[in-house]
Parts: sequence; structure tokens; C-alpha cells
Amino acid sequence: MAASSKPKPDPRMVGVLNVDKPAGMTSHDVVYHIRRATRVKQVGHAGTLDPDATGVLLVCVGPATRIAEYLADQGKAYRAVIQLGSETDTEDASGQVLSQTDASHITREDLEKLLPDFMGEISQIPPMVSAVHHEGKRLYELARAGITVEREARTIRIDSLAMSDFAPGPNATAILDVECGKGTYIRTLCADIGRALGVGGHMASLRRTAVGAFHADSAAPLETITPENVLSLLTPASEALRSFPMQFVDDARRADILHGRTVPTELADTPIVRVVDANQQLVALALAEAGALRPFKVFSTENS
Repeated sequence: MAASSKPKPDPRMVGVLNVDKPAGMTSHDVVYHIRRATRVKQVGHAGTLDPDATGVLLVCVGPATRIAEYLADQGKAYRAVIQLGSETDTEDASGQVLSQTDASHITREDLEKLLPDFMGEISQIPPMVSAVHHEGKRLYELARAGITVEREARTIRIDSLAMSDFAPGPNATAILDVECGKGTYIRTLCADIGRALGVGGHMASLRRTAVGAFHADSAAPLETITPENVLSLLTPASEALRSFPMQFVDDARRADILHGRTVPTELADTPIVRVVDANQQLVALALAEAGALRPFKVFSTENS
């Protein structure tokens, strides 16, 4: 009797999924769910979301995992609830309370007046629960062992910071809408705002509302993604990188690019160009310089 074999993955299972991650799951849990739905082993996410956070988590399937770093570098948007009057050791609601202060005297106007101080390029110290490396270990690994170390401040960018609601009281809360660059810790932003107000604070909840051109209102709730519908939800790699300039190539130049050869272009100099063939398939990422495209990451368009 012939041994049974597992069904082979559909070769079309390549692209990016805009997943609405539920609370209570790690980003790796989401990746595992997508592996089961797609029957593809090569699956990864583009930018971790904390277990308690919800919202946009981009999951790359198949060869599209090779563009994850470029998706992770794109600007992000969040809706956070900040709770004033208490600081925690994790800077969010999951941690142990370190201090408590009555925040009843803080008004909406106080917070609105302060927010511009946190716009633009600002310094931020990564939290101990972050994935930043310290002497070969992740900070969160040290935190789990009860170890706290000195961390260097980093420059991050806040493009937009607005308050959409405020509820006064001993533990006053506010809803903050944030647009920011890569490497921004919203929990630390909330903690720093609380300290600047003199009462402390922490991030009570977080929802990622956008990553680049991917938005939460078009994200698929994880529980709705099944083997039957996952293919229809995939965004092609070329479209996922639509914020980058695009160069179409014919079959001859496509072959040159696939072999790593330079081809001419009329595009202005730019560090990343997506090279796309007549079928809208991503052929390569290339550097445009002095009228030439120099490919630095090549894809097989049979499965990209």
C-alpha cells in the first residue's frame, strides 16, 4: 500500500497578507496559523506586534518573505490608550505597578499643550521588554530573568500625534493617534508623556492601524483566514511595495535582470526600485544610478 503524502502547497501561494491580529496571541502564533492555512513553510511577519496589541500585522508568504525587511521599514500608525497616574515596569498594562499618583488635576488642555514636544525627531530609551540586543541577548530575555541594564537613547521620528478623546480622573485616560517611523515604542512614548506631566503613565492598550499603505479597515481578522479563502487575500509582492518607484521591463531585459546584469533606465537616482515584468510580477529590487538599474535582490517570477 502506497504511503499517503501531504498535499503540496499551491504555487500561487505567494504574497503578503494584511492580518488583523487579535489580542492574546503572539506574532509567531499568527505565522503558525497562516502556515496551516497556506500549507507553506516559508512564512514570516514584517514587524512584531505585542501579544496584547491588535491590528495590522503583515505576513509574508513564500518568496515574498524576502521583502519583509522593506515592509517593516515603512511608516506605521497606531491608536493607543494612555493611562495617567501609574507607572509599570513594562510601560504597559501587563506589568507590575511601580508608582501611583492622583492625576485628577490633569486636564485635556494640559495634554494637548504637551503633545507638540513629542513631535518630530525625539530621543527614546528602548524598554526592557523590547527585542533590542544587549551583549548578545535580547532585552526581554534579560527582563524575564529580573535583570535591568542601562540602555542608550535612540533617535526616533513621530510624524503625527493627536488626541481624539480624554477622560479626566485619578487615573485619567486619553486616546492618542500616532504616525511614526521605524523603531518607535508606543509604550515608551506613553510613559514619557506621563512623566512629562508629572504623574507618570503607561500604555493601557494598543492597536496598529496602518503599516505603509496597508490599513486596519482592510485587514482580514485572523479567525476568518482559511485554506479556502487565503489565496484571494494575498497581495502580490510588487503591489505590496507600491510606495517604491517602479520600472517595467520587457522579456529581454527581464532575463538580464534575472542574471544580475545592469539595464538602462530613465528613473532618477534612487536606492530602491521595484522592477516589474509585463505580468505585474516582481522581478527584482534594484538601485537606480546614473541612468542604470543595478539589481541587488532578484526574484524568480515563476513564484513571486
